[in-house]
Amino acid sequence: MRIGLFALVMVMIALPAHAAATTADMPRRPNIVVIMSDDMGYSDAGCFGGEIDTPNIDRLAAGGLRFTQFYNTSRCCPTRASLMTGVYPHQAGVGHMTWKQLDLPGYRSDLSKHTPTIAELLKSAGYATYMTGKWHLTFNDLPNKPPRENWPRQRGFDRFYGMITGSGSYYDPRMLVRENMPLSPAADAEYKPEKYYFTDAIADQSARYIAEHHAAPAQKDTPFFLYVAFTAPHWPLHAPEETIAKYKGKYDGGYEPVRAARFERMKSMGFVDPKWELSPAREKWADQKHQAWEARCMEVYAAQIDRMDQGAGKIVDALKAAGQLDNTLILFLHDNGGCDEPNGRTARLPKVDLNPPDHKPTDTHWNSRPRVTRDGRPIRSGPQVMPGPDDTFIAYGANWANVSNTPFREYKHYVHEGGISTPLIAHWPAGITPARRGAMERTPGHVVDIVATCVELAGVTFPAEFNGKLTTPLQGVSFAPTFASGGSPPPRGKPIFFEHEGNRAVRDGKWKLVAKGVKGAWELYDMEADRTEMHDLAATEPGRVKAMATAWQQWAAESNVLPLIPWAEAAGSGGAE
Repeated sequence: MRIGLFALVMVMIALPAHAAATTADMPRRPNIVVIMSDDMGYSDAGCFGGEIDTPNIDRLAAGGLRFTQFYNTSRCCPTRASLMTGVYPHQAGVGHMTWKQLDLPGYRSDLSKHTPTIAELLKSAGYATYMTGKWHLTFNDLPNKPPRENWPRQRGFDRFYGMITGSGSYYDPRMLVRENMPLSPAADAEYKPEKYYFTDAIADQSARYIAEHHAAPAQKDTPFFLYVAFTAPHWPLHAPEETIAKYKGKYDGGYEPVRAARFERMKSMGFVDPKWELSPAREKWADQKHQAWEARCMEVYAAQIDRMDQGAGKIVDALKAAGQLDNTLILFLHDNGGCDEPNGRTARLPKVDLNPPDHKPTDTHWNSRPRVTRDGRPIRSGPQVMPGPDDTFIAYGANWANVSNTPFREYKHYVHEGGISTPLIAHWPAGITPARRGAMERTPGHVVDIVATCVELAGVTFPAEFNGKLTTPLQGVSFAPTFASGGSPPPRGKPIFFEHEGNRAVRDGKWKLVAKGVKGAWELYDMEADRTEMHDLAATEPGRVKAMATAWQQWAAESNVLPLIPWAEAAGSGGAE
């Protein structure tokens, strides 16, 4: 394993000295709950400017901190790798997705053993560790392909309920697992709702873990870590009809008025500087041939987020019932921006159906998109197939993704702001001072900062060696100091870097250098004057471009990023999951 000069410098400026200075003034070690949404745009939640009903998330924001310039890595697997390990995804071995392994350290599609997970670190410090939802961090994601060494239970979690792979039906999830055992909803003796819906199941199991943890006398004083990885609102567009009905007619006017209203709300709320221009729209509503279908797509998408918010409410209620809300740090964020992938936008059938013809309801489901339901009904896709039921497979498309990412450019996969900008909400009544509650934190941050923050609050010294392996040093900076009045994170020491499918970027202070695709030219933006990336300054600042590009190249060479793999050109940017 390579640990370059850059990494060694980072570990020297990282955790221990700073931790000693800040944790002395903090309450006792908090419980930590990390809630992640899937393929949700920057402005979808109400507390970030959206019209979707998210009262529970909004209350967390009102009682906590909202980070306005926080970043993910633009795609599900890489973001989850960084969230779990506190290093850049290529350093964790997940520089792309989990469906192809290359003989390159950064693209092994499996979590590296040189990067202990947050669960492993916190467990070593006496925390109980639980996970629900989407894992998506191992190449071995089918039950007949051992070993399971990179499944959640093998990477530090005491309990797990969820999906090993990345996407699938909300009514019949692909590769559903309880602990280490693949199963189906029909075969799960521990959870028998009147009607199964994966978002509800994730929330119900999360609440159950909290209740059971505090019902056990031996765990009364044991803090816990809970990672809740919702799949909502990732395609396919599946939601209960009673929740969809709340949004009936809300999007009949099309993309433009929704996007314009969000932009104005974001200005009034302080997320958007009035001098920033709204990024370009994709297509006009008047040009759409299937307007009722398009409106229905956004209704179901909104319902998926609404239902996830209801799930967040169940988790908060469980914490209240256990008397643990005050000393629980809750973090909420997205894995990437809104998704413009075209899945289900045509009636094209999948090439392969992995389920056998006699696939029983109690058998493990292997398809993210099967040809038929378990009872033999054809799965329907394409325009005018109204999404929502279990026999449909639709995505909401690029135009609504453009709305979700208001006011930014681009989408999931890309490292312009629309692809990498995530709201981050931090709620911790015992740890965030009253003067900071409801405030906005505008310091740029990155998903690698979450492990650095959590291990600091848990009193963990990051080890140089773990399970007999040299560790890759943490790359993040703790944002715990922002919880105090007047607090701010310590200097990073280095810029924030990005790469996915050849899309590259550097964020250094107010400056951002970004390129689209392996062959794309560098663009330069002043994020204070132009965060919507409308005015490229590369031609007028050649020296700055050269210096930042050199820094990116050095980081890429030392972080397992090179050689650049043109995934988008080889496999298409609308790839699975």
